[in-house]
Amino acid sequence: MAAEPTAQESRSRDLDKLLLRPGNLVGPNFEPGPALRDDLKEYGRVLVVGAGGLGCELLKDLALSGFQKLEVIDMDRIEVSNLNRQFLFRLEDVGKPKAEVAAKRVMERVGGVNIVPHFCRIEDKELEFYSKFSIIALGLDSIEARSYINSVACSFLEYDSDDSALEETSKPMVDGGTEGFQGHARVIVPGVTPCFECTIWLFPPQVKFPLCTLAETPRTAAHCIEYAHLIKWDEVHSGKAFDPDDPEHMKWVYNEATKRAELFGIPGVTYSLTQGVVKNIIPAIASTNAIISAACALETLKIASGCSRTLSNYLTYNGAEGLHTKVTEFVKDKDCLVCGPGVLIQLDTSITLEKFIDLLKEHPKLLLSKASITHRGKSLYMQAPPVLEEMTRSNLSIPLFDLIGKIPKDVVHAIGTTTKNDKKTSCLRKLRVVFKGVDEIADMDTAGET
Repeated sequence: MAAEPTAQESRSRDLDKLLLRPGNLVGPNFEPGPALRDDLKEYGRVLVVGAGGLGCELLKDLALSGFQKLEVIDMDRIEVSNLNRQFLFRLEDVGKPKAEVAAKRVMERVGGVNIVPHFCRIEDKELEFYSKFSIIALGLDSIEARSYINSVACSFLEYDSDDSALEETSKPMVDGGTEGFQGHARVIVPGVTPCFECTIWLFPPQVKFPLCTLAETPRTAAHCIEYAHLIKWDEVHSGKAFDPDDPEHMKWVYNEATKRAELFGIPGVTYSLTQGVVKNIIPAIASTNAIISAACALETLKIASGCSRTLSNYLTYNGAEGLHTKVTEFVKDKDCLVCGPGVLIQLDTSITLEKFIDLLKEHPKLLLSKASITHRGKSLYMQAPPVLEEMTRSNLSIPLFDLIGKIPKDVVHAIGTTTKNDKKTSCLRKLRVVFKGVDEIADMDTAGET
């Protein structure tokens, strides 16, 4: 009589069918066998961005798909309203960091996996942190956060002298998103497929309410919330910027919105709705999260192992009436400021770092304020935290040409804020810096000169 399979053998049974056997749809470098499964455990490092409804599913699915070195980053704490769909959390977890609890729960249930949690903003991590991962999986509910991670991943992409992308420098991403009974999963390979910014038009603009309606005739709970957010905040906190990621700021808006709603007899203002309106958070359903997460985890496994050709390149799911899925192949924007070769900037060798940062504010393609500058992983100037600002402040008076080692042409990265749709967002931009009058650059193609 055959021996009963162990728990580990049972768990890897379906995975082995993908990794241990050849097939007609495999990638060009696919080599089936136990060594591939072991390499996946040893070398497959995946970062999951977001530990909410979709992030919880992603962590679980990736752990069960053979990935043993995972990390997760999320800045939020668990709230009671999360418990209906974020299945890794319990009532006793309310108030605790999502990333830490999610990592702990998955490691308790899946043996052999190690998940490192990071309870912080994605902007708090330097480029070096993101560079160590082979794949980045996104489980986010914010366009701004997606855009930032997209710019970070694209910053690692290098181009040759003919402006052709070097695929070995590409940092693949798998992005998932859900809205009610609808969702999407997409594969982003910078330099090969369109990046998030190439197809930003896929996302509808945020709904805006006329200020006169907010101030005089509010009719919905959202009107009351936006009144507190857009009008009342500035009246009370003149000159102080509202931070949607600060719990105290959000609680203040909620309290003011509640007062406003009571004044006009409008029901429905809740803290959860306040967050949703202010941060443009989209409602989620557990079953949709599970379906989209499964698609994202499978694409992550395909990229890491080559066991099948990857999605080309955007999957949409609609479960509102029956079930409908469709794959659309979008085309890369050759002029994209994020995944392209970078914005070309010609400078005199005497331009100081401080003057360079000022130029970024005025550049028509960038309009980048409060920029921090890095070169090949080294911080030339950091706006924050204060200790790093003080350490790098002396570089401001030094010519950029000297700071990058008197190289005639090179790439630097700028992290700062820009304004989109009247809203300030963090972004990272790749800049191709060329110094005028320096030898060895006479033959450089300066098409698109600024």
